Amino acid sequence: MRPLLGVLALVTLLSPGLACPTPCSCSTKKNGRLLAECAYRELRDVPRGLSPNVTILTLSANRLGRLGRASLAEVPELQSLWLGYNHISSVEPGAFAALPHLKNLDLSHNRLADFPWQDLRNLSALQILKLSNNRLVTVPRGALAGLRELRSLWLNDNELATLARGTFEGLPALAQLQLFHNPFNCSCKLFWLKEWAHDTSVVLSRAGSTLCAAPARLRGRPVTDIPGALCVPPSAQLTYLSGPAAAGPRDGLTLTLHCSVAGSPPPEIRWQIRTAQRRVDIHGPTVARDGGAKAGRQRFLAFKNGTMAIPDFGKEDEGTYTCVAVNDVGTRDVSVNVALAGSANPAEELPRDDPQAGHPGGHSCAKGDELDPSGMGEKLVIVYRVAGQARSGAGAREFRLGILPLALGLLL
Repeated sequence: MRPLLGVLALVTLLSPGLACPTPCSCSTKKNGRLLAECAYRELRDVPRGLSPNVTILTLSANRLGRLGRASLAEVPELQSLWLGYNHISSVEPGAFAALPHLKNLDLSHNRLADFPWQDLRNLSALQILKLSNNRLVTVPRGALAGLRELRSLWLNDNELATLARGTFEGLPALAQLQLFHNPFNCSCKLFWLKEWAHDTSVVLSRAGSTLCAAPARLRGRPVTDIPGALCVPPSAQLTYLSGPAAAGPRDGLTLTLHCSVAGSPPPEIRWQIRTAQRRVDIHGPTVARDGGAKAGRQRFLAFKNGTMAIPDFGKEDEGTYTCVAVNDVGTRDVSVNVALAGSANPAEELPRDDPQAGHPGGHSCAKGDELDPSGMGEKLVIVYRVAGQARSGAGAREFRLGILPLALGLLL
């Protein structure tokens, strides 16, 4: 029996489960996890020869400068990886992607200006992520999405000037967040963080040290105390006018929509046009300062003051016209469905699936009406009646485009 026990002991000692590189010391914990202790060894690379069964690997306080894609390929069962207090300035994408069981990752006190954020998509079990005391300048939008087990996130002592709205959404288990000692620019792009911090149950560690570095008037002020008066989400109101495009008896009409917006900072105005035949997104004016239409944009004329004009409006232009007001705090939009009719009873010519069509209580608009912003979620219908004469040709349209800025003088 004793010889047999000796053989078994020898086999156990030589088994791959206890393989351990010379610089490290390895042991089995009470919970059955295999620990490879390689800290404080002056190592410049991850040692080779680690057992594939290692679940805890400590490489803290060495001289590691880089992690290659295959640096951790030998330890796919890792649950805890400690790499703090090294000189790591580069991590190749894919270095952590093959560690699906990883729960704890510590890369604090290194020299990282970037991080392979895409690797986090495979780390759905991650609970603790320490990236503090590095040189990170950004956390990409959606980088943390899917980390539903993440409880503690350390991003303090980096070079973060801002964070994308929603950075910490989709983290239902998050309980602790460290952001202090970053040079935050407290523009309205970061205002969402103040609102999130006030509404969340997550503990923002040392919130009093999470300060604004810019602008100058807010320097030294806590990020959670950005004045609300500086950042106001957009509001939008839509009015419309219609009239002859020119004085000739054969001319069509010009549809003019005007979008009035408010907010701080002043919102940018965008237009979305959806007709049966086309979809057009317009970001910014399509009419130059001298009143001429920019190349390729003659059909829909968007002015800097929020006016949209469609000369010689026809059936092909029927559809939904949406004004979108956007600033750093949020987005607001208001829409109107425009239909063109020429009969004595225009309502009969509205699309049959329109809830307002032919309805006694339907919303109707007169020239210059304002669309109620409280109903911005609803589609409003405006019907235009035009004279029965034939519409003018392309030559006349070019003439009308030339005089349109004058016709809009009251709006500009």
